[in-house]
Amino acid sequence: MLSVISPAKKLDFEEVLNVKNSVPKFQSDANYLAKIARKLSVSDLKNMMKISEDLAILNQKRFQSFSEEPEDYKTKQAALAFAGDTYTGLNASSLSSKELDYAQDHLRILSGLYGVLRPLDLIQPYRLEMGRKIATKSGNTLYAYWSDRIGNELDLISGGIIVNLASNEYFKATGKKMNSKIITPSFKEERGGELKMIGFFAKKARGSMARFMIQNSIKDLKDLKSFNEDGYSFRSELSDTNNWVFTRKTV
Repeated sequence: MLSVISPAKKLDFEEVLNVKNSVPKFQSDANYLAKIARKLSVSDLKNMMKISEDLAILNQKRFQSFSEEPEDYKTKQAALAFAGDTYTGLNASSLSSKELDYAQDHLRILSGLYGVLRPLDLIQPYRLEMGRKIATKSGNTLYAYWSDRIGNELDLISGGIIVNLASNEYFKATGKKMNSKIITPSFKEERGGELKMIGFFAKKARGSMARFMIQNSIKDLKDLKSFNEDGYSFRSELSDTNNWVFTRKTV
């Protein structure tokens, strides 16, 4: 069983932890895409990513600094470098060495630049969302560039079951009808008798579920239904075969 999450826009390269590391499988693709992005102006990046001038300048500097052979201090393990809401739930820095080893085989991070990342794959600072348009040898979008390769890779290592904890933008990059069984959990808040999905909480819960799967070595789908972190519980009456709903009561 494999869990899949999205990357994060927010990065943390300040503290480098002394843990194992690995090389991304699609490193050569990342090098190719970074060379293309390096040619983009601040204005190009601002318009493409819909970001502020300051963020465009920052990301232009990142692509200008991107190296095929970076110094160690310029890289960090992916699960530790991403720092968004999902990664607050995952809290990879507190996982044991044994748990990180398990995560290396059973968790994947989708990426516009790197395609598919293992938790301990070393990455350089970047921002390149999967849904953005960028001209490559394969077309004008990253979806066209990655084609079916991401989906093929996930199918190859999934063991037949993928728990999709990624956003629609990123899971769309699988590019085809998957051979694996896909389970897509959603997390909702119950307030005043109504159920609502709130972005921050839902993203954090995705990371928490990925962590739950790692720490409990979840191999059977029925065990996934016992997920109860932060007060969530499985709601069978709201779920179907492939879309599972977890809810909790909030004030």
